[in-house]
Amino acid sequence: MAFESLSERLGKAFKNITGKGKLSEKNMNDMLREVRMSLLEADVNYGVVKDFIARVKEQALGTEVMNSLNPGQMVVKIVHDEIVALLGSEDAPVNYKSNGITTVMMVGLQGTGKTTASAKIANVMKKKQNRKPLLVACDVIRPAAIEQLKTLGESIGVEVFSLGVETKALETAKQAMEYAKENGYDTVLFDTAGRLHIDEELMQELSDIKAYVHPDDILLTVDAMTGQDIVNVASSFHEQLDVTGLVLTKLDGDSRGGGILSVRSITQVPVKFVGLGEKIDDLDVFHPDRMADRILGMGDIMSLVEQAQEKMDIEASTKSANRMMSGQFTLTDMLVQFQQLEKMGSLGGMMKLIPGMNQLAGQIDESKAGNKMKKSTAIIQSMTMEERENPNILRASRKNRIAKGSGTTVADVNRLLNEYEKMKQVMKQMGSMTKSGKMPNMGGMGAMGAMKNMRNMNKAMRQGGKRGRKF
Repeated sequence: MAFESLSERLGKAFKNITGKGKLSEKNMNDMLREVRMSLLEADVNYGVVKDFIARVKEQALGTEVMNSLNPGQMVVKIVHDEIVALLGSEDAPVNYKSNGITTVMMVGLQGTGKTTASAKIANVMKKKQNRKPLLVACDVIRPAAIEQLKTLGESIGVEVFSLGVETKALETAKQAMEYAKENGYDTVLFDTAGRLHIDEELMQELSDIKAYVHPDDILLTVDAMTGQDIVNVASSFHEQLDVTGLVLTKLDGDSRGGGILSVRSITQVPVKFVGLGEKIDDLDVFHPDRMADRILGMGDIMSLVEQAQEKMDIEASTKSANRMMSGQFTLTDMLVQFQQLEKMGSLGGMMKLIPGMNQLAGQIDESKAGNKMKKSTAIIQSMTMEERENPNILRASRKNRIAKGSGTTVADVNRLLNEYEKMKQVMKQMGSMTKSGKMPNMGGMGAMGAMKNMRNMNKAMRQGGKRGRKF
């Protein structure tokens, strides 16, 4: 996962200064030396690292920090804010027109995931930004590129316009614009051809399309795995096309992530979208402050809450949570919770978004946890409704039938029932505490309510440096 090694090393660097009542220039320099090495090993550009350390040192050795009650925490706050500045300080949204059709050119080299990213962005526009996008297949060079885009478009319910490989890309773009006007589309994304390297032919084709469609955004797709090469590619495309934003793909497979910390500072081109997985939903708008939180191991509650709101069945989750908090907890409720968690993705991925849980996330055996949840789900689904509501009736013959129907063993069934009884007891206690006023009411939202509370806490943590709170 992105930034794992960097987060770990930065955590060790800060450990030596946090909690100290007073800082000296020596321990400050020791910490900064470790930060410098951490960034360089993460493949951050040397010049960017040098300037970054200089800015942090200047602020960290200031009178206000050195004489504060929690100087170590303030230093962490300074590093956090400087990382945000490197990443772009503010979100860089798509440049949507207030009237008329917004046009977006997707450009990049072959192998960066440009075609897939085009479909993922169209999906974000449709589901989260209330747009009506049209995908245009202008990559007539790469074999099967058009079919790939059509397949992806069908999976997200977005139309793909194509005139086939025999028609030049520019002509396809021209007719696509007419089609968009006639059919009420407000956003058009052009998936253009890529090459294995930047050449004159590629740039001429892209320049011709640009001259005709007058794109509101030119988004360059870059592969996070390429490290500092991101900067070189971005600089070359930007010089020729005036790129307005970057789409960073495969960030889930890059443990260093230095390219993303370098590219904004050098090219001044903001990152607009990041891809964190292979699934069509595994791409989202880039938020510099949230990414800084992740890099420093502070979690990202905002993203976790948003994911929950998008992927979970809120009505079912709320109903189940209300039953649990009122002391009613059945195996059907347990099944609902399993199904909701499965929609959220990997347990380790979720834990990394929770402040303070980053280190524990790496200790989770995802395969083992996933198999256990699937096994438990199959067991409950093999039960009758009567058995789910009243598991006390489960005798040997019923357990044998359930085990056979779920492809498990009686021992697995017994293990699940034991876990259910423990959870039921916990839920009963939580319900009693809520009624007595000893526990904050989560508004009947169960885990969703808890995550919202953590989101507010995380926000306070980020701002805490200025107020002397724990950062």
